[in-house]
Amino acid sequence: MKSVMECSVAGFKKNELQTRGYKVHRIAGEAYPPLVYGRRDYYKVVLGKGDMKICYGDQTIRVNGTFLFFGNPHIPYSVEHLSPGQSGYACLFTESFIDGRERADSLLNAAIFRFEGMPVVPVNEEQAAFISGLYERMLLVYGSDYSHRDEMFKNCIDLVIHEALRIIPQEKLQEKNAATRMTHLFMELLEKQFPIENIENPLRMRTAQHFAESLAVHVNYLNRSVKEVTGKPISVHIAERIAAEAKALLQHTNWSIAEIAYGLGFEYPTYFNNYFKRVTGSIPNSFRKG
Repeated sequence: MKSVMECSVAGFKKNELQTRGYKVHRIAGEAYPPLVYGRRDYYKVVLGKGDMKICYGDQTIRVNGTFLFFGNPHIPYSVEHLSPGQSGYACLFTESFIDGRERADSLLNAAIFRFEGMPVVPVNEEQAAFISGLYERMLLVYGSDYSHRDEMFKNCIDLVIHEALRIIPQEKLQEKNAATRMTHLFMELLEKQFPIENIENPLRMRTAQHFAESLAVHVNYLNRSVKEVTGKPISVHIAERIAAEAKALLQHTNWSIAEIAYGLGFEYPTYFNNYFKRVTGSIPNSFRKG
């Protein structure tokens, strides 16, 4: 049996996901030990039922009941099951499988997949029944020789994502406009730098000017757009995201404070210590021990 959140790719033919670009399966059985906190090489959409704690980026989310979970390969996560028993469905797909599809960018960058978004969406019985039907159709075509199998699978993924977006309270979803679009581009560029996986590839862009140059806009325009949409200037977003990554590395890795500092682009560990204390109110060692 496998965990709701991370059925091991080794449990089915490992190259199957790589070859097809997607995989779908049912989930049933006892809960398994906590998963290692880390990134994956695929998107994952789960319709699950159980009692568990999900660590996603720097968020800790408790779920007990039926829910949708959206795993982004760029954001590390882990799961701790708090009671035995689990059921549901899971589909996995690579970014290349979705690439080139109309509106793929808007779907994969929807609120449910973003670092600051809502990766867990509770669903009621009616919603769960509808989504279960989509998974059953994916299972039906997955093992068939239907010539449009891939397209049907993509359509089902679209519908699951749109159903989740429909369920999320509308006031939590931002209206599209020029400022929102520019903010989205900034947030996407910021997020693409994470997670930090080794100190040989440290964080590169750390200032508003860096992001403005990358997006080919004036820094004042970019900052004004981001603040209009989010209520916070770019410097605050950068600081919060660096602090969130620092917290994740302190909690879920055995890296030294110096290694974390270098990975986050700080020239000296003391600079990192001062930065972390200014943003979070505590020093890295205290946070790790706490």
